[in-house]
Amino acid sequence: MDEVNITYITLTGYVEMNKLKYLYFTVMLMFYIVICCSNGTIVYIICFHKNLHEPMYIFIAALQFNSIVYSTTVYPKLLIDFLSERQIIKYSSCIIQLFIFYSLAGTEFFLLAVMAFDRYVSICKPLRYPTIMRKTTVTSLLVLACLVPASHIGGEAILISEVQLCHSDLDGIFCNNVIFTLHCVKSRALTIFGIFSLLNLAMIPVVFTIFTYTKILIISYKSSKTFRRKAAETCVPHLLVLINFSYLSIFEVVIARVESDFPKPARFVLALQLLVIQPLFNPFIYGLKMKEISKHLKQLLSLSKI
Repeated sequence: MDEVNITYITLTGYVEMNKLKYLYFTVMLMFYIVICCSNGTIVYIICFHKNLHEPMYIFIAALQFNSIVYSTTVYPKLLIDFLSERQIIKYSSCIIQLFIFYSLAGTEFFLLAVMAFDRYVSICKPLRYPTIMRKTTVTSLLVLACLVPASHIGGEAILISEVQLCHSDLDGIFCNNVIFTLHCVKSRALTIFGIFSLLNLAMIPVVFTIFTYTKILIISYKSSKTFRRKAAETCVPHLLVLINFSYLSIFEVVIARVESDFPKPARFVLALQLLVIQPLFNPFIYGLKMKEISKHLKQLLSLSKI
């Protein structure tokens, strides 16, 4: 096909915009406000209370903050598009959105893996915990969780920006892997880079996390009832978040890779659930399942009623 000099991308994944755009705008604005407030509240509680200045809670705060930035990557543009006559985005901005979106997704997987390691050291090697999980170690792990995904996706974004386009209609509501369908020719380098990034940013962290929690489970099974309860209280929330995020990530890959005859309304609904479920799921799980956070959250809510 002929190469085209394309500056703007048209987002064609929206459904019934003429009839429902104000409903879409109102509902998604409410979701965005709730996501920012709920995740921000958990971050505030952990930062404000000194007894929560421990590695486990610091990692949780990083995860919640990541959810806020993750949502902010998409929601403002989404809200503008709902009220616009045409849903368009500059191609360079589309690549930037893709870069930030997938970098933050990779950071989430890395943070969950780091949290699994922290729980393993805390539960299985408690005497060595203070020497292993020092402030410098925690800082280094947080920096790596941000920089490693960004470096992977940054390289991929540079390659994407150099590929020629033959289409300007993106079958989606934000910029994700569907952008590959706009390319004139499939790039072998991009395919290899994509597999490499998927392996390093998702599969390896997930396998490491599952392996770590399996070891914790085996050790807990051989220990006392009190030990098992302590392990369950701190590990179950992390596992639930990992399962939920992995499930949503699989859907994201499916949406991006399936053929174009996949029903458009189904694509639209699945894309929206990616933007709603995980950012709301995290504060719900940690706010209810983590005893110390739940206690401070109840105190904060009781003060707000006075």
